[in-house]
Formats: sequence, structure tokens, C-alpha cells
Amino acid sequence: SGGLKARGHPLGATGVAQVVELVWQLRGEAGKRQVDGPETGITCNFGGFGNNIISILVERM
Repeated sequence: SGGLKARGHPLGATGVAQVVELVWQLRGEAGKRQVDGPETGITCNFGGFGNNIISILVERM
């Protein structure tokens, strides 16, 4: 996919792009980037001066 740099690092949207990629992987919709048999995914994002941190854990249902 080129990662987040390929997306131009739009402030506030890079975390959303990571979550969307996780969902695509879990649904089997990631095309050439698809990994084999994903069951869980995690993303961690930092904002501001490193004082805004969020982690999201997703699981296949």
C-alpha cells in the first residue's frame, strides 16, 4: 500500500487509515497486501507532542 507516507500523512487521518487496513485484512479484502489467516490486529497512534496516545485492538468475529 505504500504505508502512511504514501498517504501524505494527513493529520488526524493516518490513524483512521491504519484501522481501515486492519478491517480490510480481517475481512480478507486487502488484495495483494493480504496476510494469511489474520485473527487480530492492533494499531497504536501518537498525536500532539506525544501526549495523545490511542491503541485499538480488533478481532475477527
